[in-house]
Amino acid sequence: MAPENSDLKMVKELIAIMKDNDLVEVKIEHGEDKLCLKRSAGQAVPLASLPQAAPPQGVTPAANLPGTGAQPPDETAEGKEDLIDIPSPMVGTFYEAASPDSDPYLQIGSHVNPQSVCCIIEAMKVMNEIKAEVSGTLSQILVRNGQAVEYGQVLFRVKPD
Repeated sequence: MAPENSDLKMVKELIAIMKDNDLVEVKIEHGEDKLCLKRSAGQAVPLASLPQAAPPQGVTPAANLPGTGAQPPDETAEGKEDLIDIPSPMVGTFYEAASPDSDPYLQIGSHVNPQSVCCIIEAMKVMNEIKAEVSGTLSQILVRNGQAVEYGQVLFRVKPD
């Protein structure tokens, strides 16, 4: 009976994550086990047609908060073309350090090599260490601590050696 309760709990957690992140569909395959969750998205509105709203008064965008290390993405092609993106290999929650009292793995200007641990992504209660897989100097951190990230979302940008 315990496996059924834990499976149900996992499905409920996935549904909550889907709602929190406005996800319409999640597919998970592990060996022969497959899970596909879909929810209605309501009427889709193209992002280009949404008005650009300023953050509410008193709210600072995460990219501008001191100590987060997050930087807004570089909108121009200049300076970005020589950088290597480090994307998220999974959907989960981004953590910049091994524990809340630990120093972040990386800061702007840190040197990384292919085996350097960049961050931890928590997925389904499992903490996954994410390695740089490139050599160079960290030039941008594009997410903040505790932020939900998507598969393929760029987390860091590195200037190669």
